[in-house]
Amino acid sequence: MSGPRVLVTGAAGYLGSVLIASLGAPEPSRRLETLLATDIREPAPASRMPGAIYAVVDVRSPAIADLMRHHRIDTVVHLASIVTPGKGSSREFEYSVDVLGTRNVLEASVTAGVRRFIVTSSGAAYGYHADNPSLISEDQPLRGNEEFAYSWHKRLVEEMLAEYRQRHPQLAQVIFRVGTILGDTTRNQITALFERRRLLAIRGSDSPFVFIWDRDVIGCIEMAIFTEKAGIYNVAGDGALSIREIAARLGKPVVSLPAWLLRGGLALGKRLGLTQYGPEQVDFLRYRPVLDNRRLKEQFGYRPQLTSAEVFELFQRSRRLERQG
Repeated sequence: MSGPRVLVTGAAGYLGSVLIASLGAPEPSRRLETLLATDIREPAPASRMPGAIYAVVDVRSPAIADLMRHHRIDTVVHLASIVTPGKGSSREFEYSVDVLGTRNVLEASVTAGVRRFIVTSSGAAYGYHADNPSLISEDQPLRGNEEFAYSWHKRLVEEMLAEYRQRHPQLAQVIFRVGTILGDTTRNQITALFERRRLLAIRGSDSPFVFIWDRDVIGCIEMAIFTEKAGIYNVAGDGALSIREIAARLGKPVVSLPAWLLRGGLALGKRLGLTQYGPEQVDFLRYRPVLDNRRLKEQFGYRPQLTSAEVFELFQRSRRLERQG
């Protein structure tokens, strides 16, 4: 019996490269017939997996539909997204990749007869709001904040996915709303917060972080590829760590500021070109959604190997080893 024929977008990114490495060296019972790794970047020769097919293609390009048809793709794993914008980025460009790019990949999947569409969304799709429940389940409304591009785009993408579920029920969807990913080599705007000499806290807020091990995210994606399960699932380790608990684990002091002062400081700093972050970052820290992972465990059947605290401990250990090396 032949295995799935899989196309991965964003294959040269952090999560994509880990997934391709895992899929390229599978157990005998979990082999793929086709593994097509796509990205706008050419992969380094040393990172290429034997047996994988590599293609340089933009998720916004009509060429992606041709690739799906040529390789008879039946499963798409859509990872391409702008998580940490570069200095020259713009809101328009990020929208074109995150939202319009996803629409293009969805349309290509429908026209090419793809059977399964697996996508990494984010807990950010729920939004950063004062009235968020203490534990957010998949049944909560999506209220991604318009002032925070990543959150807003994830909301728009999920609204689009809901439309496609109605119009194209033959395309089974698996949507993973992922918490903060950490692993041995993670580098993003969240880990940059932890690298500072002092951690920033907002007075009166715990600023909780839910972490998920990158290998657990890969485990969820692989389960989605090799089973017939569909649906929407929060992907996060058990528990959460407050910003003060994180500071204590790092042995760093905490600077606690009132929200109004931090908001004003960020507004001024962005206007003067001293920071790329604006006042919207206050709510990003202040009202962080804590994801309920019960549906992932009880219905999807995947139990994260590490809790939020254990993931952060692994992250700390890798950073200590890096500094010692």
